[in-house]
Amino acid sequence: MLAENYIGYKGLPELVGLHEMKDAITKGLTVTESVARLKRYHWTARRLSLIFTSRIAAMPIYELKMAFSLHAHYLAEHVEPFFNRVREMRQPPYGMDTTPHETLDILLDEVQYAPTTEALVWGIYGVIIPSLVRGLERHIAENNRLFDHPTFRICRQALADIKDIDAYGQKAVSALIDENAREAYGEWINLLTDCLATIGDLDGTQTCIEKPVKKMYSLQPAEISLVPRRDERFKDVYNMRVNAESFLLDPQFPPLPKTIMLYFKRMREIDVPEMMSSIVYETKDKPWNYYKDMIRQIWDEARHAMMGEVGFTSLDIDWKTIPFNITWSYLLNTKMTSKERHSILYFIEQGLMPAKTGKKYEWDVAIATANRLTELIQDYDWADEVLHAKIGRDWIVPELGGQNEAMEYGNKAWSKALMDAYDKFLEAGLTAHENWWPDIYKKACQHWGIEPDSTVLAYDMNYRDIRADRQEVAAD
Repeated sequence: MLAENYIGYKGLPELVGLHEMKDAITKGLTVTESVARLKRYHWTARRLSLIFTSRIAAMPIYELKMAFSLHAHYLAEHVEPFFNRVREMRQPPYGMDTTPHETLDILLDEVQYAPTTEALVWGIYGVIIPSLVRGLERHIAENNRLFDHPTFRICRQALADIKDIDAYGQKAVSALIDENAREAYGEWINLLTDCLATIGDLDGTQTCIEKPVKKMYSLQPAEISLVPRRDERFKDVYNMRVNAESFLLDPQFPPLPKTIMLYFKRMREIDVPEMMSSIVYETKDKPWNYYKDMIRQIWDEARHAMMGEVGFTSLDIDWKTIPFNITWSYLLNTKMTSKERHSILYFIEQGLMPAKTGKKYEWDVAIATANRLTELIQDYDWADEVLHAKIGRDWIVPELGGQNEAMEYGNKAWSKALMDAYDKFLEAGLTAHENWWPDIYKKACQHWGIEPDSTVLAYDMNYRDIRADRQEVAAD
């Protein structure tokens, strides 16, 4: 047969390498078949990205808090390409803001309201993500890469990210799902797999098997908690004793010890995903680009936290000995509206723009330390902040009436959130606000092979009355 022996000019790959001729003749899905699958990927990616985001604040395990931030970002980035491809294929994207199958939503609702970390991890990483991988792999294998090349490319790019999620997820399931968890949640996992069986797997291509699907956790769903939590490795999380910004901006202190405060500020950014995830969860009916942008920033802030983790490890300092305070995300999530939270974030971001006190200053300090790692960390932290300021200008500034109004609103809201917080945490017995700086500075000096500077060692400025921007906390 001609197709079996078909070759391009002087052996060049036929059909630009997308298919051998024999495969191009036999493979392919119709537009209707391809679109039906794309709609399911679109809806799953959309909902699952928001599910990951909604669980970040109350997720106590640091590594999972970071992973949820990344995986939400990966999925959010693929929602629009799936949507746009459907729109290109003679299929007006009507109804894509609702589920393509009610049982698919039951599946997603069940993991949304999973009651424990173990159930959530097993449901998402053990059931849903593998089903999404299977669907994309089948779509790529069965479709005609020449005829439907845009879909092939979109699915291939999505599959690369989602396989990364799957690889992490399988390790998470192996690490966290023991025999007790399997016994406790086995029946629920069977419900999830039954959901997939009744809809022909996530992509809808397999034989549908009629099974009774009875809701469990989504029948009377518990409210999603927005109160930030940390795992047992985090100590003294209400401690507001050490004002990192005042130390960094004080010219009497040399650059090298400021390395510690730069790393502290970076890892402390755990609190930004915790806070921003609550904004995304409570803000409804925005264009998808709003959620995509916000989730991208959540992931960036998670990256910054891990940069700090890398930094402290490079100094041979166990980060678990440092009180990374939860107070900012706790106060904003429990006392402020979502609009106030976003305005505070924007106000802080704008305050990081001035060269003499903001991100450029931190980068200059990093260069002065003559430490390549510190320079790299601050270089990318600064680059990210430019994008984050733009996200604020795009989404919260118009809502508040303009730049000046947004800045004024954010300034007042921030002081309102911090008002009396230091004393209240102390009075409630949540912390003694102990000064952790001398011990950590001494450990760093030991790593550097130098004697501690007595002036640096004596630093003792807190956040009781001075905010991170060195402005006084207003009384009202």
